[in-house]
This record gives sequence, structure tokens and C-alpha cells, in this order.
Amino acid sequence: MTSSRHRFVFRSVWRLDASPEEVYAVLERAEEYPVWWPQVREVHALEESVGRARIRSVLPLDLWITGRAARHDPAAGVLEMEIDGDVAGWARWTVTGDAGGDGGSRSGGAVAVYEQQVEVRRPLLRRLALPARPLFRANHALMMRAGQRGLERRLRRGLVDD
Repeated sequence: MTSSRHRFVFRSVWRLDASPEEVYAVLERAEEYPVWWPQVREVHALEESVGRARIRSVLPLDLWITGRAARHDPAAGVLEMEIDGDVAGWARWTVTGDAGGDGGSRSGGAVAVYEQQVEVRRPLLRRLALPARPLFRANHALMMRAGQRGLERRLRRGLVDD
């Protein structure tokens, strides 16, 4: 990643009322994200450990990305992928137990930390990267909040298809 004006760094922390194993089991099934995460509009497997996704939040822009699994480590609770397409870089989920708990029905629950570092590649996004940065960041935050709510609903229903 070369230009800081085209670079975005995101971090979200989700505290969930489920075991880390349950959370990881849902997060590792990227092909099912459109079932519970409204902004992940479609995911298509291209080959083993590689997929293509269309993402759209509030802004009227579809982002197409190709993700390639870089790390799949259930014991450490880590899912990481390399990203290419309209944005390029990496994204990582780290799922751990929540020692502090959040008052939910399960002891402790889980914490899912999402980290992403990307550079915009699509020409329109590159032109807008600086002036629209606050909008892009807000758009991402709204997407992450909706994703957390969707994951919470999914976990309450169990891992069966909706």
C-alpha cells in the first residue's frame, strides 16, 4: 500500500453472547454472510479458499472484492484473508473469549475483533478517497453495526440455515 490518502484502516470490536467456537463457526462460512449480513450482497466461491463478493452499504456504490484465505486457525480464533479488487489489502477476524462478560446469559461470551487495512483501487473511489473520507468511514461503521446485529440474530437462531 503506497498512498496514505487512498489507505483505510478499520477496527471493530463485537461482544457477543455466544461461545468463541460458535462465533468462529459462523464467521468461517463466508459464503453464508449474505444470509445474515445485509451489506454483503453476494459471495461466490471461485476455487478452494478463494471467493468473490459484492458489498454495498448506505452509499450507492457496489464494491467487488476477491478474497483469498491467508490464515484459517480455529485454535487461535483467527481468520485472515488477502483482498484484491476495488480495494486491496487484508482483513482479519480474531475471536476470543470475553473474560469480562457483558451480562448475557452465557458466561463470558465472545469477542470478535475485525481489522482491515486496504487501499482503494477503483478510479472513482481513489478520486473521492480524500474528500469523501468521513462518508466512507461512516458507511463502513454502519455496515459493521448491521453485521453485528445480523450475527447476533444468527447466533440466537443457531447455525441452521434461515
